[in-house]
Amino acid sequence: MPLALLALAVGAFGIGTTEFVMMGLLPDVADDLGISIPSAGHLVSAYALGVVVGAPLLAAATAKLPRRTVLIALMGLFVAGNALSALAPDHGWLLAARFLSGLPHGAFFGVGAVVAMTMATPERKARSVSLMFLGLTMANVVGVPAATLMGQHFGWRATFLAVSAIGLAAIASLVLLIPRDRGTAPQQGLRGELATLRSLPVWLALGTTVAGFGALFAAYSYITPMLTDSAGYADTSVTLLLALFGVGATAGNLLGGRLADHSLRATLFGGLASLTAILALFPLLMSTQITAALAVTLLGTAAFATGSPLQLMVMEKAAAAPSLASSANQAAFNLANAGGAWIGGLALAAGFGPTSPALAGALLAAAGIGVAAVAYAVDRGGRRAPGRERVVAGGAPQQTETLNGVH
Repeated sequence: MPLALLALAVGAFGIGTTEFVMMGLLPDVADDLGISIPSAGHLVSAYALGVVVGAPLLAAATAKLPRRTVLIALMGLFVAGNALSALAPDHGWLLAARFLSGLPHGAFFGVGAVVAMTMATPERKARSVSLMFLGLTMANVVGVPAATLMGQHFGWRATFLAVSAIGLAAIASLVLLIPRDRGTAPQQGLRGELATLRSLPVWLALGTTVAGFGALFAAYSYITPMLTDSAGYADTSVTLLLALFGVGATAGNLLGGRLADHSLRATLFGGLASLTAILALFPLLMSTQITAALAVTLLGTAAFATGSPLQLMVMEKAAAAPSLASSANQAAFNLANAGGAWIGGLALAAGFGPTSPALAGALLAAAGIGVAAVAYAVDRGGRRAPGRERVVAGGAPQQTETLNGVH
């Protein structure tokens, strides 16, 4: 593994930790600031809104800058946002700081994915991207539990100071390990970058992300009541079970990257089909504690097996502006987070039972398969059109069959 990928993974680890740790710190933050739990929940939404706004805008605005410089600057903004979160005097300032923290999230992963691809041989590009995302999945295994524990013992402000320190370590890693001449962005400017988003295949790829990961968050947002009310686990066991989700996500991320290098499209369809089946079986799997633990692990594996294929598919369809498209895909992930949680909540509020959000997720995953199938049909029709040539993101010669996943 190129050491430069380690720098990207450190940054991803910090971003993943600050994104998800707020869920565990909500009661502490609410108590310290004198607000209700629902009001504290807006801090999660503020971060997600920052991702959705910042991902395409920052990627487009920095289109002409060297990608190494962009990554360092984005991580600097990340450090500033988390430091301000630690110093926020009240709820309003903390909301603003969380929004600021979310701004660089999508652009960092978007630009980082392009840089990761430039470091890999054509047959290992998906694997290279998955190694960067390994930092994100490991954050769920190690970073979030450790940061939550720190917040509970030393106060939630200490957690955000610690995350800022991780960001500083990431900046040092980027400065030392990313070559100065690596991956300068195409000099086409903001208008050229934005023009790429008018492509139907790009929007179909983004739609697959929204539906596929919306399926995950429809269930995962309500995993605690499923584990306690259906499987009979005690509240104190939930943290360990969520760590199992992180283990599954890490395994799925690595497996998806490896398989996507052989067949991107087949890996994507296989991951979405597996996710559909697992979510549909949740009412049965949540009937015992052993099968419930297995379900949580498999949920992480199936969902994150699709992460690298989705990222590469979006970048392939927007070859002229891979950084912007990849960043827009991160915004799509966060839209999936919000939309999936909302749909799962509707099923729960309708009185369909504690596992009903998983069944709603199964329907979303099936919809993701449908969108992916339409994208595949459009792609095949485009390649049959006379006089058209494929250009693949990343700038290096590649095997069309490998990126398409169609053999």
